[in-house]
Amino acid sequence: MTSRERVLRALEHRQPDRVPVDFGATAVTGMHVSIVAALRDHFGLEKRPVKVHEPLQMLGLLDEDLKTVLGIDVDGMLPRSTIFGFADEGWKPWRLHTGLEVLIPRDFNTTIDANGDTLIYPQGDMTVPPSGRMPKGGHFFDAIIRQQPLDEDNLNPEDNLEEFGPVSDDDLRFFAAEARAARAAGRAVVAGFGGTAFGDIALVPGLNLKRPKGIRDVAEWYMSTSSRRDYIKTVFDIQCVYALENLAKVHAVVGDAIDVLFVCGTDFGTQTSAFCSVSSFNDLYFPYYKRVNDWVHQHTTWKTFKHSCGSVIRFVDPFIDAGFDILNPVQCSAAGMEPRNLKQKYGDRVTFWGAGVDTQRVLPFGTPAEVRHQVLERCEIFSKDGGFVFNAIHNVQAETPLENVLAMFDAVHEFNGQRSLACA
Repeated sequence: MTSRERVLRALEHRQPDRVPVDFGATAVTGMHVSIVAALRDHFGLEKRPVKVHEPLQMLGLLDEDLKTVLGIDVDGMLPRSTIFGFADEGWKPWRLHTGLEVLIPRDFNTTIDANGDTLIYPQGDMTVPPSGRMPKGGHFFDAIIRQQPLDEDNLNPEDNLEEFGPVSDDDLRFFAAEARAARAAGRAVVAGFGGTAFGDIALVPGLNLKRPKGIRDVAEWYMSTSSRRDYIKTVFDIQCVYALENLAKVHAVVGDAIDVLFVCGTDFGTQTSAFCSVSSFNDLYFPYYKRVNDWVHQHTTWKTFKHSCGSVIRFVDPFIDAGFDILNPVQCSAAGMEPRNLKQKYGDRVTFWGAGVDTQRVLPFGTPAEVRHQVLERCEIFSKDGGFVFNAIHNVQAETPLENVLAMFDAVHEFNGQRSLACA
């Protein structure tokens, strides 16, 4: 099978020739830029700095040569603009605190504060307050909350919609060109076009906005989903209208050049519990997910991708009922997320994209033998009758031992009956 055929077969819940693999196609299935650089060095690939395509998490771009070595089956159609509102273009050198030189977009502009923290600016505009902070010695940015005092009697939902609106002609041209290029590589293609993430907490602070208005504090937003639910519903109502109109325009230029739509990264699970009840999910989120998924399934061949970390066992049925085809990252270490139960109960109705190895403990702190054991076990459980795309449980973080990353890939190749990476 080709890579695309392999992924599509898995998404159809039919057994592919081997387990398909994704790394780097989305902002939740990638690797820290330092890990990408270490892999390039290990395999003796051309010496050049790795591009940081997602600056919040400092994810590194996997070039074609590394994808080939690793046996990657999925390509991502990455967005035109980053979460900080500047474009992934005009690359320039930058050094991590470790001394590693990487490439960053032209408008990735930073300063160092009195504590030694690195500050980054929305749209690269250093005349406005920074929107992200990388602590001294850190590896990625945290959001800086810039919410202004709220006037309870004059809250305006439009303030929380500043970042949403009609897709531009420039974006449509970009999507069309990128979709054609991604399809030409022969892998399955995942794309996110923005605007379909309802209440994604990574987006709530408005990191791309110079002076965000509305409810922009994460804690305030969570409380508002209960105490100001009508306000949140109004935001989602208008956002959904934009989203459906934009999807129609995007589909007109992209067509079937993509295979999977990344819909939403809103997290509903914690390590042991959840951020809301199922009844609250069904009241506040479900209707909008259903509208988006229904439109996609009625008008396209795309499958829809839902990311939610944590213990989401209580939400899997509602996710499926809302029309999601794919669940990621499948955090098996969270309460109730036992792999065999997940596969037995839901394996014929949703594709598990992730689940391959625990990135909280096993991958960063285990031995290569422990990594190999878990990867082989997870592949054995989740791969039967398709419905599985291998990835780590969320992004591979900085300081993860390279030998463990190699053990992960080697174990997948071993399960698939392929040569070890050492022979690649």
